[in-house]
Amino acid sequence: MKENEYRTHNCNQITLEDVGKKVRIAGFVQTIRDFGGLVFLDIRDMYGVTQVVTSGNPDDVDFASHIPLESTVTVYGTVRKRDEETINPKIATGLVEIRIEEIKILGKRTKNLPFEINSNQDIREDLRLQYRYLDIRNDKIKNNLILRANVIKYIREQMNELGFLEVQTPILANSSPEGARDYLVPSRLHPGKFYALPQAPQQFKQLLMVSGIDKYYQIAPCFRDEDARADRAPGEFYQLDMEMAFATQEDVFEAIEPVMYNTFKKFSNKKIASYPFPRIPYKESMLKYGTDKPDLRNPLYIIDLSDFFKKCTFKPFIDRTVRAIKVKGHMSKGFHEKMLAYAMSIGMGGLGYLEVQEDLSYKGPIDKFIPDDLKKELLKLANLEKDDTIFFIADNEKRATELAGQIRSELGKRLNLIDEDVFQFCWIIDFPMFELDDHEKIAFSHNPFSMPQGGLEALEKQDPLEILAYQYDIVCNGIELSSGAVRNHDIDIMIKAFEMAGYTEEEVKTKFGALYTAFQFGAPPHAGVAPGLDRMLMLLSDSDTIRDVIAFPLNSKAQDVMMGSPSNVKREQLRDVHIQLDIKE
Repeated sequence: MKENEYRTHNCNQITLEDVGKKVRIAGFVQTIRDFGGLVFLDIRDMYGVTQVVTSGNPDDVDFASHIPLESTVTVYGTVRKRDEETINPKIATGLVEIRIEEIKILGKRTKNLPFEINSNQDIREDLRLQYRYLDIRNDKIKNNLILRANVIKYIREQMNELGFLEVQTPILANSSPEGARDYLVPSRLHPGKFYALPQAPQQFKQLLMVSGIDKYYQIAPCFRDEDARADRAPGEFYQLDMEMAFATQEDVFEAIEPVMYNTFKKFSNKKIASYPFPRIPYKESMLKYGTDKPDLRNPLYIIDLSDFFKKCTFKPFIDRTVRAIKVKGHMSKGFHEKMLAYAMSIGMGGLGYLEVQEDLSYKGPIDKFIPDDLKKELLKLANLEKDDTIFFIADNEKRATELAGQIRSELGKRLNLIDEDVFQFCWIIDFPMFELDDHEKIAFSHNPFSMPQGGLEALEKQDPLEILAYQYDIVCNGIELSSGAVRNHDIDIMIKAFEMAGYTEEEVKTKFGALYTAFQFGAPPHAGVAPGLDRMLMLLSDSDTIRDVIAFPLNSKAQDVMMGSPSNVKREQLRDVHIQLDIKE
């Protein structure tokens, strides 16, 4: 094999065994320390750092001391053991250094750095994203990308061992109602028509089941035009997409749980609190935690006291849904005031509370509104003991549920109840098939291609808002990692379900023509799930934002400030795809 002209070793490979040998390394100049007649440089590549030192030659000293930091160089010289006082135990090569015999600049930095590489200082995210290629030189982002590659490799190994076949599905697809706006791609050859980038490979993976593929998976790119959040990247994201033929909900759980457990166990030192993952019905989750993405590390839970307060005289609670959260331990007046301020900031009119005294009496602003004969009943209902504090949230049912969930989360944070060294997974199951949209019309609440529990009979005989579906989410530490479902593979059930959501059979045939037709050729029952890879990596790397685990992410405004996209295009390009802009200046 021909020797590389730039390096014989990576910057983490020089050891005591190499002392006396001639070696060549290449990398970025990380630091320069000029001691007058001697110059030390730290050379960094992707793998590590090696210290190099000039000889006493004045020309070498002058040259080395004036190399701009972050320039790329190649260094040739002899390995020697470091002096005792210069040993650096923090790096793999800390016992040795290279005495420079030749140093060449390969790529000279000619512009001022917009920020320091590997600095402990906070750097504005927009600046980091503008110069992402410099940001990736930082250990944190670089290590996240290495973690990403290793996690994907390990996931593939597991899926292959389980007998899943990796299949790539199209990127230029058709528009499909998946819950977000599509990214549209105009067609040059078919004027006025558009492709859509897939929000998920949903229809394709179901068609693979009809095709006779028994177990499918891919690391699938998905595209959704939706607003950014800390745990959601605008534009595109990746998921471990999988589907199984002749499978039930339990079969999916049995297949994917070990993959998730093994991956988190392998790539993190945190404890996984419970395995197999607990299963929580959607209705229970919304009542007990105020969300369908509960953080089970938080030991607090919510109870419903609506019926109790119907017997009391506190007007703000009358004819309202009343939720309550019990907290162990005495709290200061200042704590209550801060929680009240938080409650007001999320739109609440106030935050009632009671403190349980030594004699099991109450102290608090709503004590006088609870009749004496009901006070013991409240102790029993809420399982209250001395020194407990109970907070109350009242509103309409939907709003009370949401607000109680936010108060629970805030209490967990302020009281330091969250164990940061634990991953707490759960399945949320039994989602409602339908919900009311903003116009009070029946709409799908989750995945429109799901199988209703009870099949066609349920659709024909039950109240639509009471029908449950075989739908499920994986949640970890309050973050939704995936959604999945047993799919609707029966054409009659499919037509009826979409009809209830306001689609005619003709619309189903037009929008989902491939599935509509394919299901008439004998489709196997099938089910699947799609854990979000970026969110998994966010948790595994302890990152505060999902953008830190993506090489070149869009910013929170869905812009690539490094590449300058989205950008204007020439009129000729628009003409090619039959597009005329109607934009008011």
